[in-house]
Amino acid sequence: MIKKLLMGNEAIAFGAMRAGVSVVTGYPGTPSTEILETIAKHNDGNIYVEWSVNEKVALEVAAGAAYAGARTMVTMKQVGLNVASDPLMSLNYIGVKGGMVIVVADDPGPISSQTEQDTRHFGKFAKIAVFDPSTPEEAYTMVADAFDYSEKYGRPVIFRPTTRVCHSCATVEIKENIERIAPEGFEKSNRWVIFPKLSYENHIKIEQTLKTMSDDFSEYSRNFITGSGKKGIASSGVSYSYVKDALQNSSAECKLLKVSTTPLPKKLALEFLQELDEVLVVEELDPVVENELIHLCGLHNIKVNIKGKLTGDIKNAGENTVDSVAMAVRKFFVGNSDAASVNTVDPPELPVRPPVLCAGCPHRASFFAVKEATKGLNAVYSGDIGCYTLGNAAPLNMVDTCLCMGAGITVAQGLHRVEPDRINFAFIGDSTFFHTGIPGIINAVYNQTEIIVVILDNSTTAMTGQQPHPGLGKTMMGNISDVISIYDVVSSLKVSKIVRANPFDQDSAKQAVKEVLGIKGVRVILYEAPCIFVSKGKEKYVFNTEKCTGCKVCISKLGCPAIELDGGKAKINTALCTGCGICAPVCKFGAIGKKIER
Repeated sequence: MIKKLLMGNEAIAFGAMRAGVSVVTGYPGTPSTEILETIAKHNDGNIYVEWSVNEKVALEVAAGAAYAGARTMVTMKQVGLNVASDPLMSLNYIGVKGGMVIVVADDPGPISSQTEQDTRHFGKFAKIAVFDPSTPEEAYTMVADAFDYSEKYGRPVIFRPTTRVCHSCATVEIKENIERIAPEGFEKSNRWVIFPKLSYENHIKIEQTLKTMSDDFSEYSRNFITGSGKKGIASSGVSYSYVKDALQNSSAECKLLKVSTTPLPKKLALEFLQELDEVLVVEELDPVVENELIHLCGLHNIKVNIKGKLTGDIKNAGENTVDSVAMAVRKFFVGNSDAASVNTVDPPELPVRPPVLCAGCPHRASFFAVKEATKGLNAVYSGDIGCYTLGNAAPLNMVDTCLCMGAGITVAQGLHRVEPDRINFAFIGDSTFFHTGIPGIINAVYNQTEIIVVILDNSTTAMTGQQPHPGLGKTMMGNISDVISIYDVVSSLKVSKIVRANPFDQDSAKQAVKEVLGIKGVRVILYEAPCIFVSKGKEKYVFNTEKCTGCKVCISKLGCPAIELDGGKAKINTALCTGCGICAPVCKFGAIGKKIER
């Protein structure tokens, strides 16, 4: 067998390809992005892969393919599932013919998300099975299991890796591909049309299926019990790996339950609870397994003391770590003569590195132009999800609100309704515009709302790693498509005025703001300049130390990481400078000039 060193997301991708996936859709979002990208990279031409405009669209495209019998996969992060929740809730009532795996990467911490929501709750809410891998190696093989169970029950399933499973690396044994029969194709039937009577009948079937699944999962090899004793630990996901590490050098007697699925494998859980006095439940995000075990003890009158997040024995926010779990396990065994001897060492504090826009980022130039052009005005600046969320940091201070994808435009409308005399700006990126920005503009035009929408078009989906979007004319299949022009789309929506400008040309960028300020209705400024990872200039800028007075205005106004202090005077770190040039006009003393790099 071939062995490969794979990131968890790569392992999931290879596992899906091994399982015979035919259609893969998704929307980029950390920590899930590399799954779809890996499949696209290693695609032999037999798999259709696309970045969809949003998660709802991605799920619906994959559902259609699954109706026709194909194995399909959808990838997203946990907040992306909120966008896809409408079709997801209905899809379980309809069912699928081909196996359908919805990969939803949860982000404890959160490291790069708005929330720490736990997708296992969504699975319970939607009455859908959830698979919870604990390592990249397990994720590789578990994907095939997820497809099998989906086809066995004719329902979509959720695959829920968390950040450390997604982005950890491990040596994975690559197995032979599973032999697959070609999809039969779509067969016309009333089962695909969601009428109330069908929903009622299918709801009854779903409830029965969940009970059957629970029994089935009690026999599933990824759910198991090891060890013995009066104390037990139940764990799931990557936390199981941490528990194993904590117990490795321990002589304490402990019964260990590994939970890899929901619905909870109840028969296995009841077997685990027998003859135990105490149980510690170790899981990330919410007390899902903990609540299930408490419920089971109540139903069966089992007197076991359950500890975990609800009792404060496991922290209720943030990531679990090897050390935090080791400490909790050690505390669990305190008073026991065979207490686990776990040594923990507090790591040194890392230097604080606040998130910051890159040197040469066009968003800094856009924010600065609007800030300078609106000095003295009573304005509110609503933001959105993307690199430009970092515009909230000093010294720009240009993002007053940020809720979720596309909400900057709609939140600005609500603010206007309460304070009509204030000027409301809404910032949104190009990829987010296609994702959920268009309906917000339509709503503003339809309801005659006074707002100024600033679209920051940097020619990529920058925050998640430069993925293509409809405005670029490229697809994940390597095809060239027609470019969907943001300017043309917005123009067709009958806005009062739309102005285009290059934010690095600060004079025209500021003039664009002034042009729309005196006009009523929905006005749009389209700032167009590529992300530095798409295109870098050949020029760099340097300081003339003789002209520099050390006033620090260049630093206090722009906050560019390429501008540093050296001996009380400013200097440019040429390793970081991209030659955007917005710093030069800021210096009143002419201390900043070009240096041509050849």
